[in-house]
Amino acid sequence: MTSGRARRSGEHAYVRGVGNTRYTKKADRTVEELAAHAISAAAEDAGIQVGEIDGIIVYHGHIGTDEVISHMGLPDVGLRAIIDIGGASAVSALQMASLYVLGGAAENVLLIRAMKGSSGGRRKAERKSHLPSQHIRRNLEYVVGCNTPSQRYAFLCRRYMHEYDLTRAHLAEIALAARAHANLNPDAQMYGRPLDLETYLSGRVIAEPYLLYDCCLETDGACAVIVSAQPGREREGRPAVAILGTAEGHADPPDDFLSRDPFLAVGLEKAARRLWDSIGLAPEDMDAAMVYDCFTFEVAHQLEAAGFATPDTIGRLIAEDGIRLGGRLPVNTHGGLLSEGHMVGLNHVVEAARQLRHTCGARQVDGARHIAVTGWGNLGDGSISVLGRQSGSS
Repeated sequence: MTSGRARRSGEHAYVRGVGNTRYTKKADRTVEELAAHAISAAAEDAGIQVGEIDGIIVYHGHIGTDEVISHMGLPDVGLRAIIDIGGASAVSALQMASLYVLGGAAENVLLIRAMKGSSGGRRKAERKSHLPSQHIRRNLEYVVGCNTPSQRYAFLCRRYMHEYDLTRAHLAEIALAARAHANLNPDAQMYGRPLDLETYLSGRVIAEPYLLYDCCLETDGACAVIVSAQPGREREGRPAVAILGTAEGHADPPDDFLSRDPFLAVGLEKAARRLWDSIGLAPEDMDAAMVYDCFTFEVAHQLEAAGFATPDTIGRLIAEDGIRLGGRLPVNTHGGLLSEGHMVGLNHVVEAARQLRHTCGARQVDGARHIAVTGWGNLGDGSISVLGRQSGSS
């Protein structure tokens, strides 16, 4: 299935197909059945047979490659990989998949997330941690009761709010914008469930300053992306979605943010500099952004780290320029992890592809041609990609 050809200068890989289930709190199907639905939808969208998938990239703790091969009856998978940088993994997988298909190691690489994150095995405090440097976790953090992402990231949020003009109102707007967008998305877990400011403010404290609605969902569902060296069949004038560039970066040190100096520096800063330098585009050229939103503050932090604002202007971008549809930079038009569903960021890639095809209906960003997608993982790993509506498409 591989061509063995070398990559030519200026050549891009493509997001050829995307698919997903509806996202729910309690699915009546197995994880394998959820995955099969999303994979089949992505293959149909790509215009290929499921059996033509010959590469798979997964994320640890979710459905594995053997389960996918067995359940889908894939006849000839020539490569399999796991990317293990938390929520930054899905965007980084675009880079790995691009290298595979442009280097001839595979023709159609599947990126898959499938889980029962709500009704299945819950994320208990005693679960095995995948964070690095467990000696730090056990000896310094666990002993004082710091054992959840909300607790760790709350340190960053509170410090940022102390140093810069970021307020509770800005966090609220991020949550409310996500929910407003999700209510335009029938597949979203929170579709049909509006959120207003009073309800947001009444949410219980999870880890100060995070309230209930500052935190992402637990979700049952699946989504899939197929990356190929060819854009795929053109149906009804559908444009190609090119992966214009992807980069990842780590903070220093990557395994302990409490001793980090500067404290608020994260890997996305490095990744974004490399990306913008390599593709000849800038943040102001983006028509929308899909930003990894495990918590509301991480949206603000990443927008700043990726160059969309400075610490002194991030509040204005959120509250005045606008991150809702019709604003200067629409963010997470599907609802994101906060309101569509928690697929560890791969659903952000799905949404970006659909926005660039102009098939999102009521939540469509007018004239979208370039969209940035970010990932946030572990203790500050970062990734960023720009997808583009291929030149010449209407």
